[in-house]
Amino acid sequence: MNTPNTAVAVMGAYGHTARFVLAALRDLGLDAIPVGRDHDRLHALGSRSRVASADDPASLDRAFDGVAAVVNCAGPFADTAVPVVEAALRAGAHYVDIAAEQTVTMDLLSRFDGPARQAGVAVVPSMAFYGGLGDLLASAALGDWPAADDVRIAIALNSWRPTEGTRRTVSRNSGRHVVFTDHRFVPAPTTPTTVTWRFPDPIGEHQLTGLSSADHVTIAHHLPTPRIGVHINTGPLADLADPTSPPPVPADALGRSAQTFHVEAVVTKGAEHRRASASGHDIYAISGPLAAGAVAHLLTHHRVGALTAGALLDPVGFLRSLDPVHLSFAVDG
Repeated sequence: MNTPNTAVAVMGAYGHTARFVLAALRDLGLDAIPVGRDHDRLHALGSRSRVASADDPASLDRAFDGVAAVVNCAGPFADTAVPVVEAALRAGAHYVDIAAEQTVTMDLLSRFDGPARQAGVAVVPSMAFYGGLGDLLASAALGDWPAADDVRIAIALNSWRPTEGTRRTVSRNSGRHVVFTDHRFVPAPTTPTTVTWRFPDPIGEHQLTGLSSADHVTIAHHLPTPRIGVHINTGPLADLADPTSPPPVPADALGRSAQTFHVEAVVTKGAEHRRASASGHDIYAISGPLAAGAVAHLLTHHRVGALTAGALLDPVGFLRSLDPVHLSFAVDG
């Protein structure tokens, strides 16, 4: 009997979010192999690490040799995603990333569906808090409806302590944002839309502002709807814009920060509404079990093509599997 290949290369392994990805992969019994360009920082993660750079295809080929999947945690993804995807396909390995970058996710989904099918693997971008969680919640809320008239995602964070990687990504992607309306992507409005949203206590009612997030892209890729709205409370955006905001620091045994999140998805069909929600700690930390769970699913179910979280996974079953360790999940019905 052949032994299943559980080797998973984690690109950008010494980044902040990558440490949660590495831990989650290992918790699932997978063989996580740290990969990155800095030999000294890699060595601290273990002797089995592999040195590679996104701008050196030969090094990527060596690093991904023999792995079953690659998780790309090396941002900005506008610089790394395409070469890492191409190297994963050459290796015959599934590709998953934690990108929050709209244009990158759109590019990977449109460009690599055919090549991924030809290689017999899957390409799954934005398997993270932005892009992945909202897509899973919208898909869970949709349930047995074949389509929705409207999809709304509402996000409440008590704060945002951005990582160095987040700051680089924001700078790299400035001005490249879209929203989804009338069945198509259009440039984000100069003045973001606002909505009043009632969250459960103790969060309560908040004025939310429009956010051009990867959720527009992931949801629109597979869920039939003419409109997708994503809104967030304004406090964390002020934190993100403030250059003096400190980075996240561990506050519990899992290494998560004290940041809290609550995300709701509401889908509408005629006069009916359905809702799914998730809450927890640390938007960076939750990306670990999301990405690792996608990898574990691919290694056991072997899907192919360019996919997003809601199309890849059973959204209700998967989110329930993360409750209560990683998040709290609720869905209508």
